[in-house]
Amino acid sequence: MARIGLLGGSFNPAHRGHRRISLAAHRALALDEVWWLVSPGNPLKPKKGMAPYEARIASAREIARRAPIDVSDFEIRAGTRYTVDTLAAIKRRYPHHEFIWLMGEDTLPDFHKWKNWRKLAATVPIAVLARPSYDDDARAARAMGWLRGFVRPAAKAKNWTEWRVPAITFLRLPPDPTSATSLRASDPYWYRRFTSAEE
Repeated sequence: MARIGLLGGSFNPAHRGHRRISLAAHRALALDEVWWLVSPGNPLKPKKGMAPYEARIASAREIARRAPIDVSDFEIRAGTRYTVDTLAAIKRRYPHHEFIWLMGEDTLPDFHKWKNWRKLAATVPIAVLARPSYDDDARAARAMGWLRGFVRPAAKAKNWTEWRVPAITFLRLPPDPTSATSLRASDPYWYRRFTSAEE
């Protein structure tokens, strides 16, 4: 069975931080591959400022080159919008793979707002990836009131396929301050070089 880490996101744009945390998770979890699931549209993020899907997936492919990272348009093809539905569809499509959900520490404070988040946590293990300055907010997240009883030690993260779900672990990875927000602020029209290439 292939061991796959799933990292979902808008990738608006994809950047070196995505690549670095993915490669660090690849090592820490002994993964065969990381799949970047480029979201057609995050229900919790405003549409304003969201670059065209084609540009976002093109930026992800550029950043992921020559790495054990597969950039996937699975959600577009499956017609799913919510992570819990995407995971169910992926597990049906790839029954012989083992999956773990990768999420940034900055995402955890809003996890309780995700559709059927408890069901999601009971579908696959979760690895929370460290982000600079988000540790306190992540540990105090509303969802952690329920998830705290399912925390697994990072020292045993490579054994995640043996964990009974729900299961969540916190990986202390090398910090990277890069953010898509700051990249968009410095270059609001970053996507133009990808959209023109597509045309």
